[in-house]
Amino acid sequence: MTNHPTRPSPVYRHAALSALLAVALLPVALPAVASPHEMPDAPTFSVGGGRYEQSVSVQLGAAPGETIRYTTDGTVPTKASPAFAGKPIQVTQDMNLTARAFKGNQPGVVSSEGYLIRKGEQPLARFMIMSDVHVGNYESDRKRWASYFDTIQNVLGSPDAILSNGDMINDNWNGRGQDHKIVQRIFAENLERKGMSGTEVFLSYGNHDATLAELRAGYPQEWFPDAGGGYYRTEVNGVPMITVNTENYSIQQGSWLREQLADITADPSYRDLPVIVQGHRPAPGTVMDGQQTSNPRLTQDLSAFPQAIYFSGHSHLNLNDPRSIHQKSFTAVNDSSSSYIEIDHGYQMLTDEGQLANRFETPTAQGVAVEVYPGRTVINRINFNADLHDIYSGGQWSANWQPPYLSDGTLAGRPWEVNTSGDAKKIVEGFTYTDARRNSTAPAWPVAQPLEAGTNEEGNLTLRISQATDDQMVHHYLVRVKREDNNEQVLDTKLANRFDVVPVPSALDVPLSVKRDGTRFLAEVTAVDAQGNGSPVVTRVIK
Repeated sequence: MTNHPTRPSPVYRHAALSALLAVALLPVALPAVASPHEMPDAPTFSVGGGRYEQSVSVQLGAAPGETIRYTTDGTVPTKASPAFAGKPIQVTQDMNLTARAFKGNQPGVVSSEGYLIRKGEQPLARFMIMSDVHVGNYESDRKRWASYFDTIQNVLGSPDAILSNGDMINDNWNGRGQDHKIVQRIFAENLERKGMSGTEVFLSYGNHDATLAELRAGYPQEWFPDAGGGYYRTEVNGVPMITVNTENYSIQQGSWLREQLADITADPSYRDLPVIVQGHRPAPGTVMDGQQTSNPRLTQDLSAFPQAIYFSGHSHLNLNDPRSIHQKSFTAVNDSSSSYIEIDHGYQMLTDEGQLANRFETPTAQGVAVEVYPGRTVINRINFNADLHDIYSGGQWSANWQPPYLSDGTLAGRPWEVNTSGDAKKIVEGFTYTDARRNSTAPAWPVAQPLEAGTNEEGNLTLRISQATDDQMVHHYLVRVKREDNNEQVLDTKLANRFDVVPVPSALDVPLSVKRDGTRFLAEVTAVDAQGNGSPVVTRVIK
């Protein structure tokens, strides 16, 4: 979380919360008045996002003459959004709060804060799990990671362990193994800066990490305590943890993994606890339909142990998607990427400049904050940076957008909760993220007519789609536009919703390759969620 000068930083510990709540009731410092032609600054939040052990009251502030509008549904505030009238907003559950100042009709900078409300619960252990760090240059990466560590502290305090799940560097068989020392330096500096002296670090081996020997040489032994094969077992605050090597998942390693899991699950001291397992590649047949997976034997070896929660990266597939968690005989979780994320292939996306492009990557960075309680594990989906940016900057591919971020520490969705109470049969019966229980509720249109015509800077016709709603998320839109008089097709695409950014645009302006000259076109749009459930088709003649 960026430390804005008029906004107190969030805290994890209950002891500091009383003082913070007192600050929330004080008058909010206001920036200078903007001229009529200036974009208003982002509103100030009296209580910054983070993890709190009771509800919080948030006061919003802006310059005199500006009206603040806000949302709690994850979308960009518009002129139709509720106006902040001076009464503090009560945050009683996990949410993203987004605010924007308006000076007349001039909208300002949007800012979002993510809040985790735990109401006094104290976990047995706290893990920050991330992957695909892809660091390669100290000077260009250190500021980004300083912001990420700020976010880690805001959502977990000083976590008991940070798990970096493979691909710490970006070696493409080009001799960059020494870059591990850059990662070690950045992590060590931030651990010291944030006072995380008790936080352990555990690494797994990824396909971009050069050789195992170079990985070992780059870090303290306790960060990667393997015995030669790139896999090992350890424990964090009494919670068992296993790291596997998915780049060389041999029969020998599989036998070792089964032996460790059998030993753990037979030990009564671990009853009702999960077994945290990390490995770089996904287990086949699990998260996001198993893209870019490991050896199929990994799924087989985990399948007898429903206490196991297997975290994987590699594919960079985003945390927003409900398919990033999967349960059958064990729990599999995608831990996304802290460098850039991907969505499924085969969709077009609106860039931050409003152009249609064949994109499946965005510079959003994410990780999971995991809290282990007796009998259950809570997995929080956290954005390190979800500002609206294109993966291309000045025509060049780049995921290295620099802070400050207006979305750091926001939530990429509601928490996932995994039951680990009781015997194996009871745990499996409590699984809720199974194929059979996948969401079947289709998106809905909150307004009778969500389609409007518009004109872009080139004088071309545009189609504005006001966002549909869904109980999880709207994944994409099926968009078809054709001339009314001769059925000539102008556009037929699967348009990815910008669910990867915070806040999500309240409407998508789709450019059409025709001049707006009065010609009539028929537009048809369907909103589709991640499970393929489609809304009713909406149509409109635009011209």
